[in-house]
Amino acid sequence: MFVMTIYSCKNEVASETGNPLLDEWTTELGIPPFDKIHTEHYEPAFEAAMQSHRDEIDAIVANSEEPTFENVILAMDQAGLKLSEVGLIFSMISSSDMNDELQEVQGRIIPKVDEHYNAIMLNDALFQKVKAVYDKRNSLKLDDVQMRLVEKTYNKFVRSGALLEGEAKERLMAINTELSSLGISYGRNLLAENANFYLELNELQVADLPEGVRSQAREAAAAMGKKESYLFTLDKPSMLPFLTYSKDRDLRRQLYNGYLMRCNNDNEYDNKQNIKDMTRLRIEKAQLLGYPSYSAYVTADQMAGTPEAVYELLDEIFEPALESAKQELAEMNELFQKEFPGQTFEKSDWWYYAEKVRKQKYQLDESAVSQYLSLDNVRNGMFYLANRLYGITFRPITAPKYHPECSVYQVFDKDESHLGVLYIDPHPRKSKSGGAWCGYFTEQRYEDGKRVAPVVGIVCNFTPAVGDTPSLLTFDEAETMFHEFGHALHFLFADVKYRGLAEVEGDFVELPSQIMENWAFEPEIIKEYATHHRTGDVIPDNLIEKMQKASLFNQGFMTTELAAAALIDMDIHTLESFSEDMDVNAFEKYNLSTRRGLIPEIEPRYRYTYFSHIFDGGYSSGYYFYLWAEVLDKDAFAAFKECRDLCDKDLAHSFRYDLLAQGGQKPGMEMYRKFRGADPDKIPMLRARGLWQEPEVVDTMAVTEPLEVDNELNTPKRPAIEPGKLPTLEVVDRK
Repeated sequence: MFVMTIYSCKNEVASETGNPLLDEWTTELGIPPFDKIHTEHYEPAFEAAMQSHRDEIDAIVANSEEPTFENVILAMDQAGLKLSEVGLIFSMISSSDMNDELQEVQGRIIPKVDEHYNAIMLNDALFQKVKAVYDKRNSLKLDDVQMRLVEKTYNKFVRSGALLEGEAKERLMAINTELSSLGISYGRNLLAENANFYLELNELQVADLPEGVRSQAREAAAAMGKKESYLFTLDKPSMLPFLTYSKDRDLRRQLYNGYLMRCNNDNEYDNKQNIKDMTRLRIEKAQLLGYPSYSAYVTADQMAGTPEAVYELLDEIFEPALESAKQELAEMNELFQKEFPGQTFEKSDWWYYAEKVRKQKYQLDESAVSQYLSLDNVRNGMFYLANRLYGITFRPITAPKYHPECSVYQVFDKDESHLGVLYIDPHPRKSKSGGAWCGYFTEQRYEDGKRVAPVVGIVCNFTPAVGDTPSLLTFDEAETMFHEFGHALHFLFADVKYRGLAEVEGDFVELPSQIMENWAFEPEIIKEYATHHRTGDVIPDNLIEKMQKASLFNQGFMTTELAAAALIDMDIHTLESFSEDMDVNAFEKYNLSTRRGLIPEIEPRYRYTYFSHIFDGGYSSGYYFYLWAEVLDKDAFAAFKECRDLCDKDLAHSFRYDLLAQGGQKPGMEMYRKFRGADPDKIPMLRARGLWQEPEVVDTMAVTEPLEVDNELNTPKRPAIEPGKLPTLEVVDRK
């Protein structure tokens, strides 16, 4: 989506309309007036904002002066502020607090908005002005940032089909509109399937579950008017504890199969035809634009550069991960056979027996860890870490909320200046999509030469408080919280001059989030925030030690299911032709089981029919982003380890200003090299996942060629990266 800003737009559409989305906001700190915004306001706000944006674009086209950076590129960058504002709020609210009326608005308005942006990108008269500036860019005395804006603006037009003519251009517009509608249909089906499936159990059937899990299930049932029952849903905070602790194999099987079969039941919510239609249209779109496949089209604009570079990374990870998972399975199967001699270990058994091994081998009870990881503790831990690294502080404020469960914080920089606002929406509800994410309600920008701070939101689905027991997070959930907080810091630290340069490459996006996970359970950090919710005792050293020893257990499984999902994403999007006879399930099974040997006890993290990241979430050909960025995050965290201070302020200052604050003003790899002083190394990532075999010690007396040294860093140079590629897994001697 092409999102641009104009500051005059505010005055143009913000006269007193009675619509809080269009009227001038009187709330403090640029916070949207959530208490005044209702469903009926969105559609007219979109219509008015689109018209204002069209008027601004028409004015650029009608300008008879010679095209310049100011009257074309800058004018475009400043166009459409109100439309962007309305779109950001709508996107966040529709994901976190959907209702039937809002869903109807979404179905009507989003295709119109997508069509609006497509029309701009395919406006030939506008493109000719952009091209005129682009062609003479070297003679315009632009600075580096302005030059990048010109080039990115031109390339965005080209990638959107500006060079197409006649019927080809019209066909592309039709494809984009249809893809938008299909994405909405896909998401609706998934939301319905999630809501329609649950296990309703009695007291005897949940007797073996931890008290907190039972209490959560009891409250979920009561919310549906089933006061004597216990309810388990397909939301992971509900499902995973049941799979982990329930002794009833049949019930575990029912729940997990319900999860696996979402939108794959040949009913009104089935997504297989949506997937086929989107695959066909994406192939056609890519080939119209001159690419052999949709993956080739997507990756050309990312750090990876090509599908081949992505496959190279995924294959290097998948094979050792699968071997590690097989070893984990063997350990679990020993316990399983003692209980069910001669029977076959099933995919729904994995979490239950993984927990058994964890307890037996490492004496680690995950529920015991959770007693120290209350939501309040984890949130305070995040704030503490951000203060130690960057000197920023978070203070709760009273502000309009889109839902009562939200908490709101003003963020102050180290000099006490206003940095932004953070919303945290932590608990599941029927109106909220599954998973966890971070986005923004208003974006960072510049107005009259002054930075306008963003309003950012973290949305999760963590178990709520029950009675006098607070919301207690699992190890993974606490890690997720730190992850999303990393995204929030990325948004809060943004200091980008032009809005067209706000976005980073997709495979760079997860670096700021994933690096925060590394700090979460470091002993010196966790001991600052993890206290027992009843006693107030600090988490003991022996429990931290057990957590560290157990940290690599089940990594084979977790890495395999993640890499498997990334692989099937690439597989369907590297297709260069389409057949209506395509069997979505058979295609998935062939590529995972037959082609790559995925064992039947493991499913990919997401199957096609509920893989919303790639069919409804902007990550098509991009689910590999998490693993690509993990190479960067583990290598970046190694820098903090190397300097022997996990919160080194000089290094944190560089990470903030050389990486987080820059947005897309520079290429991602260029920014990374400036921070690290070297190319990223895969080995820390593989080591962290237990997939790296340390090389044998060589004879240090042997005569070897001297290693080339980086004079500035006084360290051995790492292998150079080919454009768009991560280095191969060669061991570099670093004596």
